[in-house]
Amino acid sequence: MNSLKGMAPHMTRPAKHWQHRLGIRQNLERHGLDTGLSDGLPIGLGYFAVSFAFGLMAIEGGLPAWVATVISLTNLTSAGQFAGVQLIFTHRPLVEIALTTLLINLRYLLMSLSLSQKLEPRVGLVQRLLIGFGVTDEIYAVAISRPGMLGARYSLSLLVLPIIGWTGGTLTGAVAGSVLPASVRAALGVALYAMFVAIVMPVLRRSRPVALVVLTAIGISSLIAWAPALTGLRGGWQIIAATILASALGAFLAPLQPPVFEEDSAADG
Repeated sequence: MNSLKGMAPHMTRPAKHWQHRLGIRQNLERHGLDTGLSDGLPIGLGYFAVSFAFGLMAIEGGLPAWVATVISLTNLTSAGQFAGVQLIFTHRPLVEIALTTLLINLRYLLMSLSLSQKLEPRVGLVQRLLIGFGVTDEIYAVAISRPGMLGARYSLSLLVLPIIGWTGGTLTGAVAGSVLPASVRAALGVALYAMFVAIVMPVLRRSRPVALVVLTAIGISSLIAWAPALTGLRGGWQIIAATILASALGAFLAPLQPPVFEEDSAADG
Protein backbone atom coordinates (compact mmCIF):
# COMPACT_ATOMS: atom_id res chain seq x y z
CA MET A 1 0.00 0.00 0.00
CA ASN A 2 2.84 2.37 0.81
CA SER A 3 4.39 1.72 -2.61
CA LEU A 4 1.09 2.47 -4.33
CA LYS A 5 0.75 5.70 -2.38
CA GLY A 6 4.23 6.67 -3.43
CA MET A 7 3.40 6.05 -7.07
CA ALA A 8 0.29 8.25 -7.03
CA PRO A 9 2.07 11.60 -7.43
CA HIS A 10 4.10 10.23 -10.33
CA MET A 11 0.95 8.94 -12.03
CA THR A 12 -0.77 12.35 -11.77
CA ARG A 13 2.10 14.29 -13.33
CA PRO A 14 1.19 13.38 -16.96
CA ALA A 15 -2.44 14.28 -16.27
CA LYS A 16 -1.42 17.66 -14.82
CA HIS A 17 0.90 18.20 -17.77
CA TRP A 18 -1.89 17.64 -20.29
CA GLN A 19 -4.31 19.77 -18.26
CA HIS A 20 -1.73 22.55 -18.33
CA ARG A 21 -1.30 22.23 -22.10
CA LEU A 22 -5.07 22.14 -22.58
CA GLY A 23 -5.43 25.31 -20.54
CA ILE A 24 -2.77 27.06 -22.64
CA ARG A 25 -4.51 25.98 -25.83
CA GLN A 26 -7.89 27.22 -24.61
CA ASN A 27 -6.37 30.57 -23.67
CA LEU A 28 -4.74 30.86 -27.09
CA GLU A 29 -8.03 30.04 -28.83
CA ARG A 30 -9.89 32.57 -26.69
CA HIS A 31 -7.21 35.13 -27.47
CA GLY A 32 -7.53 34.34 -31.18
CA LEU A 33 -11.29 34.83 -31.03
CA ASP A 34 -11.00 38.16 -29.22
CA THR A 35 -8.21 39.37 -31.50
CA GLY A 36 -10.16 38.44 -34.64
CA LEU A 37 -13.22 40.36 -33.46
CA SER A 38 -11.06 43.34 -32.49
CA ASP A 39 -9.27 43.38 -35.87
CA GLY A 40 -12.57 43.05 -37.73
CA LEU A 41 -14.33 45.91 -35.93
CA PRO A 42 -12.89 48.84 -37.97
CA ILE A 43 -13.47 46.89 -41.19
CA GLY A 44 -17.10 46.30 -40.23
CA LEU A 45 -17.63 50.00 -39.46
CA GLY A 46 -16.16 50.99 -42.82
CA TYR A 47 -18.26 48.41 -44.64
CA PHE A 48 -21.43 49.71 -42.99
CA ALA A 49 -20.92 53.14 -44.55
CA VAL A 50 -20.14 51.78 -48.03
CA SER A 51 -22.93 49.21 -48.09
CA PHE A 52 -25.37 51.91 -46.99
CA ALA A 53 -24.79 53.46 -50.43
CA PHE A 54 -25.37 50.06 -52.04
CA GLY A 55 -28.70 49.72 -50.24
CA LEU A 56 -29.73 53.15 -51.48
CA MET A 57 -28.79 52.27 -55.05
CA ALA A 58 -30.65 48.97 -54.90
CA ILE A 59 -33.85 50.67 -53.78
CA GLU A 60 -33.45 53.35 -56.45
CA GLY A 61 -33.23 50.61 -59.08
CA GLY A 62 -36.38 48.90 -57.86
CA LEU A 63 -35.02 46.00 -55.79
CA PRO A 64 -36.86 45.13 -52.56
CA ALA A 65 -34.92 45.73 -49.37
CA TRP A 66 -34.75 42.03 -48.53
CA VAL A 67 -33.30 41.17 -51.95
CA ALA A 68 -30.54 43.77 -51.56
CA THR A 69 -29.78 42.42 -48.08
CA VAL A 70 -29.56 38.82 -49.30
CA ILE A 71 -27.23 39.92 -52.12
CA SER A 72 -24.86 41.50 -49.61
CA LEU A 73 -25.05 38.57 -47.21
CA THR A 74 -24.23 36.01 -49.90
CA ASN A 75 -21.68 38.01 -51.92
CA LEU A 76 -19.64 40.35 -49.71
CA THR A 77 -18.10 42.06 -52.74
CA SER A 78 -18.30 45.81 -53.05
CA ALA A 79 -17.37 46.59 -56.66
CA GLY A 80 -18.79 43.28 -57.93
CA GLN A 81 -22.15 43.95 -56.32
CA PHE A 82 -22.38 47.52 -57.58
CA ALA A 83 -21.49 46.48 -61.13
CA GLY A 84 -23.71 43.39 -61.10
CA VAL A 85 -26.77 45.23 -59.83
CA GLN A 86 -26.27 48.01 -62.38
CA LEU A 87 -26.24 45.41 -65.14
CA ILE A 88 -29.38 43.82 -63.73
CA PHE A 89 -31.12 47.20 -63.80
CA THR A 90 -30.27 47.63 -67.49
CA HIS A 91 -31.50 44.08 -68.30
CA ARG A 92 -28.15 42.82 -69.61
CA PRO A 93 -27.74 39.12 -70.53
CA LEU A 94 -26.82 36.68 -67.78
CA VAL A 95 -23.56 35.74 -69.52
CA GLU A 96 -22.49 39.36 -69.55
CA ILE A 97 -23.33 39.78 -65.86
CA ALA A 98 -21.46 36.58 -64.95
CA LEU A 99 -18.31 37.48 -66.89
CA THR A 100 -18.25 41.02 -65.53
CA THR A 101 -18.55 39.98 -61.90
CA LEU A 102 -16.05 37.16 -62.48
CA LEU A 103 -13.40 39.58 -63.73
CA ILE A 104 -14.06 42.08 -60.97
CA ASN A 105 -13.90 39.42 -58.25
CA LEU A 106 -11.06 37.37 -59.73
CA ARG A 107 -8.58 38.96 -57.33
CA TYR A 108 -10.28 37.17 -54.43
CA LEU A 109 -9.18 33.85 -55.92
CA LEU A 110 -5.56 34.94 -55.80
CA MET A 111 -5.96 36.33 -52.29
CA SER A 112 -7.52 33.08 -51.07
CA LEU A 113 -4.69 31.01 -52.55
CA SER A 114 -2.15 33.23 -50.83
CA LEU A 115 -3.98 33.23 -47.51
CA SER A 116 -4.37 29.45 -47.53
CA GLN A 117 -0.59 29.13 -47.18
CA LYS A 118 -0.73 31.07 -43.93
CA LEU A 119 -3.42 28.93 -42.27
CA GLU A 120 -2.41 26.30 -39.72
CA PRO A 121 -2.37 22.73 -41.10
CA ARG A 122 -5.12 21.67 -38.67
CA VAL A 123 -7.60 24.14 -40.22
CA GLY A 124 -10.14 21.85 -41.90
CA LEU A 125 -11.62 21.97 -45.39
CA VAL A 126 -15.00 23.35 -44.31
CA GLN A 127 -13.28 26.05 -42.26
CA ARG A 128 -11.06 26.96 -45.21
CA LEU A 129 -14.11 27.25 -47.47
CA LEU A 130 -15.82 29.57 -44.99
CA ILE A 131 -12.67 31.68 -44.68
CA GLY A 132 -12.39 31.83 -48.48
CA PHE A 133 -15.99 33.01 -48.74
CA GLY A 134 -15.22 35.97 -46.48
CA VAL A 135 -11.97 37.10 -48.10
CA THR A 136 -12.03 40.75 -49.14
CA ASP A 137 -9.28 43.28 -49.82
CA GLU A 138 -9.32 44.64 -46.27
CA ILE A 139 -9.72 41.28 -44.53
CA TYR A 140 -6.88 39.83 -46.59
CA ALA A 141 -4.62 42.79 -45.78
CA VAL A 142 -5.23 42.44 -42.04
CA ALA A 143 -4.87 38.64 -42.00
CA ILE A 144 -1.76 38.42 -44.16
CA SER A 145 0.03 41.09 -42.11
CA ARG A 146 -0.30 39.21 -38.82
CA PRO A 147 2.87 37.38 -37.73
CA GLY A 148 2.93 33.59 -37.68
CA MET A 149 0.34 31.08 -38.80
CA LEU A 150 -3.38 31.77 -38.48
CA GLY A 151 -5.79 29.50 -36.65
CA ALA A 152 -9.40 28.83 -37.53
CA ARG A 153 -10.81 30.79 -34.58
CA TYR A 154 -8.97 33.98 -35.48
CA SER A 155 -9.63 33.69 -39.21
CA LEU A 156 -13.35 33.02 -38.79
CA SER A 157 -13.90 35.61 -36.06
CA LEU A 158 -12.19 38.19 -38.27
CA LEU A 159 -15.07 37.78 -40.74
CA VAL A 160 -17.95 38.19 -38.28
CA LEU A 161 -18.14 41.96 -37.85
CA PRO A 162 -17.33 42.82 -41.49
CA ILE A 163 -20.14 40.53 -42.66
CA ILE A 164 -22.54 42.04 -40.10
CA GLY A 165 -21.45 45.55 -41.07
CA TRP A 166 -21.78 44.93 -44.81
CA THR A 167 -25.17 43.23 -44.52
CA GLY A 168 -26.51 45.60 -41.87
CA GLY A 169 -25.40 48.66 -43.82
CA THR A 170 -27.18 47.39 -46.91
CA LEU A 171 -30.40 46.79 -44.98
CA THR A 172 -30.18 50.20 -43.30
CA GLY A 173 -29.53 51.96 -46.61
CA ALA A 174 -32.37 50.10 -48.31
CA VAL A 175 -34.84 50.97 -45.53
CA ALA A 176 -33.64 54.58 -45.46
CA GLY A 177 -33.99 54.79 -49.23
CA SER A 178 -37.62 53.82 -48.90
CA VAL A 179 -38.43 56.75 -46.58
CA LEU A 180 -35.92 59.51 -47.37
CA PRO A 181 -36.69 62.25 -49.93
CA ALA A 182 -35.18 61.91 -53.40
CA SER A 183 -32.85 64.90 -52.86
CA VAL A 184 -31.32 63.31 -49.75
CA ARG A 185 -30.92 59.94 -51.49
CA ALA A 186 -29.12 61.60 -54.41
CA ALA A 187 -26.74 63.38 -52.03
CA LEU A 188 -25.96 60.17 -50.13
CA GLY A 189 -25.37 58.33 -53.41
CA VAL A 190 -22.27 60.47 -54.01
CA ALA A 191 -20.59 58.50 -51.21
CA LEU A 192 -20.10 55.59 -53.62
CA TYR A 193 -18.04 57.62 -56.06
CA ALA A 194 -16.11 59.27 -53.24
CA MET A 195 -15.24 55.82 -51.89
CA PHE A 196 -13.76 54.65 -55.20
CA VAL A 197 -11.78 57.88 -55.62
CA ALA A 198 -10.43 57.54 -52.07
CA ILE A 199 -9.34 53.95 -52.78
CA VAL A 200 -7.66 54.60 -56.13
CA MET A 201 -6.00 58.00 -55.72
CA PRO A 202 -3.37 57.18 -53.04
CA VAL A 203 -2.11 54.15 -54.96
CA LEU A 204 -2.29 56.00 -58.27
CA ARG A 205 -0.10 58.83 -56.94
CA ARG A 206 2.55 56.40 -55.62
CA SER A 207 2.78 54.01 -58.56
CA ARG A 208 3.28 54.93 -62.20
CA PRO A 209 2.25 51.46 -63.47
CA VAL A 210 -1.03 51.74 -61.56
CA ALA A 211 -1.56 55.22 -62.99
CA LEU A 212 -0.93 53.82 -66.47
CA VAL A 213 -3.50 51.05 -66.00
CA VAL A 214 -6.11 53.41 -64.52
CA LEU A 215 -5.73 56.02 -67.25
CA THR A 216 -5.82 53.33 -69.94
CA ALA A 217 -9.01 51.87 -68.48
CA ILE A 218 -10.58 55.33 -68.35
CA GLY A 219 -9.64 55.96 -71.97
CA ILE A 220 -11.00 52.62 -73.22
CA SER A 221 -14.22 53.01 -71.23
CA SER A 222 -14.72 56.56 -72.52
CA LEU A 223 -14.05 55.49 -76.11
CA ILE A 224 -16.67 52.73 -75.87
CA ALA A 225 -19.17 55.10 -74.25
CA TRP A 226 -18.77 57.86 -76.86
CA ALA A 227 -18.00 56.00 -80.11
CA PRO A 228 -21.23 55.21 -82.01
CA ALA A 229 -19.63 52.16 -83.64
CA LEU A 230 -18.99 50.58 -80.23
CA THR A 231 -22.48 50.85 -78.79
CA GLY A 232 -22.76 47.04 -78.68
CA LEU A 233 -19.94 46.91 -76.10
CA ARG A 234 -21.63 49.21 -73.60
CA GLY A 235 -22.62 47.91 -70.20
CA GLY A 236 -20.86 44.83 -68.88
CA TRP A 237 -18.77 44.30 -72.00
CA GLN A 238 -17.41 47.80 -71.52
CA ILE A 239 -16.05 46.84 -68.10
CA ILE A 240 -14.70 43.54 -69.43
CA ALA A 241 -12.88 45.18 -72.36
CA ALA A 242 -11.43 47.98 -70.23
CA THR A 243 -10.25 45.53 -67.55
CA ILE A 244 -8.57 43.05 -69.89
CA LEU A 245 -6.95 45.57 -72.23
CA ALA A 246 -5.71 47.91 -69.49
CA SER A 247 -4.33 45.02 -67.41
CA ALA A 248 -2.60 43.47 -70.42
CA LEU A 249 -1.01 46.79 -71.36
CA GLY A 250 0.15 47.34 -67.78
CA ALA A 251 1.64 43.83 -67.59
CA PHE A 252 3.46 44.36 -70.92
CA LEU A 253 4.85 47.84 -70.24
CA ALA A 254 5.50 47.50 -66.49
CA PRO A 255 5.98 43.81 -65.61
CA LEU A 256 6.79 42.84 -62.05
CA GLN A 257 10.47 42.05 -61.58
CA PRO A 258 11.26 38.68 -59.93
CA PRO A 259 12.78 39.01 -56.45
CA VAL A 260 16.56 38.66 -56.17
CA PHE A 261 17.69 36.49 -53.27
CA GLU A 262 21.06 36.73 -51.57
CA GLU A 263 22.14 33.28 -52.75
CA ASP A 264 21.41 34.24 -56.36
CA SER A 265 23.36 37.47 -56.10
CA ALA A 266 26.27 35.69 -54.41
CA ALA A 267 26.32 33.05 -57.14
CA ASP A 268 26.30 35.76 -59.79
CA GLY A 269 29.20 37.49 -58.08
